[in-house]
Amino acid sequence: MTPPERGGCDGKVALVTGSSRGLGKAIAVRLAREGAVVALTARTLDSDPRYDGSLTQTRDEIVAAGGHALAVQADLSKADDRDRLFAEVVDTVGAPDILVNNAAVTFLRPLDTFPERRVRLMLEMHVVAPLHLSQLAVPGMRERGRGWILNLTSVAGDLPTGPPFSEFDTSAGFGIYGTAKAALNRLTKSLAAELYNAGIAVNAAAPSHPVATPGAGTLDLAKTDTEDIALITETALRLCTGDPRTLTGRVVHTQPFLREVNWLGG
Repeated sequence: MTPPERGGCDGKVALVTGSSRGLGKAIAVRLAREGAVVALTARTLDSDPRYDGSLTQTRDEIVAAGGHALAVQADLSKADDRDRLFAEVVDTVGAPDILVNNAAVTFLRPLDTFPERRVRLMLEMHVVAPLHLSQLAVPGMRERGRGWILNLTSVAGDLPTGPPFSEFDTSAGFGIYGTAKAALNRLTKSLAAELYNAGIAVNAAAPSHPVATPGAGTLDLAKTDTEDIALITETALRLCTGDPRTLTGRVVHTQPFLREVNWLGG
């Protein structure tokens, strides 16, 4: 597989959710550097004292580097906000050629005591919102005969091995998170199959190991065995610019995928 050319996103509009910090910000910055006009969205525009970074900071960083970005506040757990976000993006910069579903909310609890309202919120953010935004984006992609949808997933979506089960699986409280990501993986495959003849690529990508982002830090994750964030941005770029006839329906982990395309050594 040949590497994407620099500027491979020229003339394209990319909508990246959850782009105030962490993986979403890194992917948005990379797509902007490759020439995309990037629409950014997150629950708040300004800084949260609990985290480093904000939607306005991401926008300003892209613009300062010579890129083009639009920032739109939206709570993606609400269908009305998703509709409003998409309408504003289309009215301001045009219908997205690229949709990156990265926004997420995560709670870690044992399944037997997991609050129902938090289960519903996680499923809304990890499964329903990506589907809804994809449904909004597909008509424009169909009209142009091209499009790229990328869902950010997790190795937690893979089935645990056992019995016996590892200490991680018995104590970490990742049951709902893993369930949501497994559903997102299945959704990715189904969308890819249904949209294949329309020239729309649908893929999912997960870091092979936790990435040290502000969100991971609040959950006491990614303290050790962390992954360079450049691996997910390179993976995202390739999945958002690849040939929809051949690079679709993939649920990839960054390191094996980048070795497959000869970007990362064995």
